This record gives sequence, structure tokens and C-alpha cells, in this order.
Amino acid sequence: MDRPSDRSTPSSDLDPSTTPSPKGAGTLLDRYRNVRQRSRYLTRSLAPEDHVVQSMTDVSPTKWHLAHTSWFFETFLLEPHQEGYTLHDPDYPYLFNSYYVQAGERHCRDQRGYVSRPTVKEVWTYREAVDEAMERLLEGELTPEVRDLVELGLNHEQQHQELMLTDIKHVFSVNPLRPAYLELDPAASDAGAPSASEARPLAWTTFPEGLREVGWHGDGFCYDNETPRHRRFLEPFALGDRLVTNAEYLEFMEDGGYERPELWMSEGWAAVEERGWSAPFYWEWRDGAWWAFTLRGMVPLAPDEPVCHVNWYEADAYARWAGARLPREDEWEVAARQSPVDGNFVHSGRFHPGPAPARSTDGTPRPTQMFGDVWEWTGSAYRPYPGYRPPTGAVGEYNGKFMVNQFVLRGGSCATSHSHIRYSYRNFFPPDASWQFTGIRLARDL
Repeated sequence: MDRPSDRSTPSSDLDPSTTPSPKGAGTLLDRYRNVRQRSRYLTRSLAPEDHVVQSMTDVSPTKWHLAHTSWFFETFLLEPHQEGYTLHDPDYPYLFNSYYVQAGERHCRDQRGYVSRPTVKEVWTYREAVDEAMERLLEGELTPEVRDLVELGLNHEQQHQELMLTDIKHVFSVNPLRPAYLELDPAASDAGAPSASEARPLAWTTFPEGLREVGWHGDGFCYDNETPRHRRFLEPFALGDRLVTNAEYLEFMEDGGYERPELWMSEGWAAVEERGWSAPFYWEWRDGAWWAFTLRGMVPLAPDEPVCHVNWYEADAYARWAGARLPREDEWEVAARQSPVDGNFVHSGRFHPGPAPARSTDGTPRPTQMFGDVWEWTGSAYRPYPGYRPPTGAVGEYNGKFMVNQFVLRGGSCATSHSHIRYSYRNFFPPDASWQFTGIRLARDL
């Protein structure tokens, strides 16, 4: 670990109790402060050098995330809605825009790691300047349009907080020293400690056929891709009552899972041959045993923990090998509404998926681990809901233009903020992505 004097975040700001307020709790200004402070807290163990590395195109440097989320507030709120506001630096919009074409020219995504200047210290100064201006804005009278944009900005920053964790995990994984984001404290609870027991046997929860409503419903914030609410007829189906474990995935591997083309979609099998896939991302074979790289360093693979960092092709091949399939996203949502939105999220401090809880005392199989731990791949392509219309302007580029060549994931992960997730939340990634905390739940037809 770096000495405190090497870190980029002042120790006075490292309050482990700092969490965003629950949905709807506190004023908008309170929630703004909490979310912004959470980003600072998540960098508490990083040295300035850690902030600037880009280990692959999909990974952005921590410094870029910190600046980009500030650019979002500056571009969509301060410039158009704060009278007399001037840009903190006229070069920053070019450096820290991501994919908003209507917002102006952008620096190349795969070259964000080249930008050593502005420095980490200068980015923190930028954030502080944006925060001061945003506080003045939020202390005034806000129109519904401005309030909606602030809510979008807060949820946008929570997404990037998750990306900061998944991205720094990849950055540290390519370092031959395999440094840890956080060291495991032996005196602490079992948060983050590897487990070694066997998971309870998989059981199935059945759901009858019927016409169901899916999509966002209620008050509060949601993304545009969760709307409009609509009806779907579901055939009877069953859902695994827990996530697929490392031990179960090892059985797939030992049965030649990566050597049997009949289990794979054509593009997936081509990737197996071209890229040499033979195990989940971050798994390593050491001294006759499997280990996994985690945010707390290398740990022995725990058999009862959910398999993690598998891409869609791997999840789909495993499901086929197991005589099952991946759930469709409408099935997942219908099932999830029987569970509370609770689980192993980022605020547990574990930063790693955990074993399934014990089955209910009455012995009836009910879905568990629906939220937190790992994002669950579905068999549904990421497409617009019936009647979907993206918002006008640059913010309309947030979701709509990505509705092609990607698959939907549901439920959040151990890197997701609890206040960020909901039943209707739709995450999406291309089918070969595995650097996120992604896992498998099985489904089958009845």
C-alpha cells in the first residue's frame, strides 16, 4: 500500500461512512454533496500514478473519470443554467467529453492515458470549482428541467464510480506485482475474505405464464431506456434460485467446455479460437490450483462464490452445457420483483461477490442474489422498448444510440451503489466484455 503522503486524496476526507443518501432522502444539494464525496472516498488508496494509467481501450484512467463527471455538470447544467458562468478551462471539454457528439469535438477514447496534463491535482481543483458553482446553483430556485438534469448527473457519476473500481482492477491486474486496491484487514469482518465451503444445491423457482408489465413504474429517477412501461406475455419458466458458482463453472471447464464448439455461438467459438479463452477473466492457474485476481489482490478461488468476469458467450455456453438457458430480461424483472432491492453492493466494503445466503426456513426455493454481487447476463439483446423515444439534445445520446450489438444485464454488482439500482435498471455490454463484475443465473422453459 502507498504511504498516506503518496496518496492524492487528503486523509481528512476519508470517512468510511460516506455514502450517498437513499433515494429521495435529503435535499438535492445534500445528495449532490454525498455522491461527489463518494468519488473522492473511492480514490483513497490510490497514488497519483495510479490515476493516469489506461490498460486497454475499454478502461479509462481514474483521473479521466473524475474530470469527465465534472465536465458533465459543467456542460449540461452550469453553462446553460448558471448566469455568468465561464468554463474552468476552455480545453477541458475537448479532453473530457466522452461520446456526446452534439456537445462538441472529443479526444480519442483509446488515448486518454496519454493525457498526463492536466495533473491529478489540477483535476481535483477542477472538481472543487465545479462543486462551488453547482452549490450556488442548487441553493437557488430550480426548474423541473434543471432538477431532472441534476438527477441524471448524479446517476451518471454513480455509474462512473463503478467504472473507477472495475477499471482500476484491470489496471492493477496487468501490473506484474498484482497490487491491491485495498489490503484485506485480518482484524476486520469477513468482507472480501475468500470462502472455501460448498454452495447449497441449486433449486428452481417456477413462474406461471401470463401477461406482465415491465419497465419503470413509480416516482423518482429512471433512465430513458427503462421506459415506456409495456406488457409482455411470458410462457411458464423457471429461474435458478442462486447464481452459478465457481465450482460449477469448473465442472464445465473440466468437461471440455472450452473445447466443444457445439456449446458455443459461432462468434463466441471464433473468439475462443482466436483469443485463446480457457477460463474466466482474472483466473490464474498457480501451483496446481486456481487463483483469482480481486480488488484485494490475488486470492485462492472460492468454490461457493459466484463465478465472475465471464462474458456473454461464456455465460451462454455454460447455460447450454447445463441444459438450461439465460433468462430473458422480462423474466428476470418479473422474478426480481419478488425480492427486496438488497444485496452485496459497494457499500459493504467487500468489493467482491459473496456466497448465496441460506435457503428460507420453510424450504421453498426463492430467488436470492438478485441484486448485488454480479451483473447477470440475460439472453435479451439491448433494444428499445415499444414506443421508446430518446430525449432531445445531447443527453439523448446517453442510451439510445447504443441499442445495437449488445446484451442486457440486470441486478447490479458488488461495485454498484445501492441507491443507484432498481428492478427496471438495464445495463448493457457487448457479448465479449468480461472486465465488469458479470456472472450467470440459469433459466429454463417449463
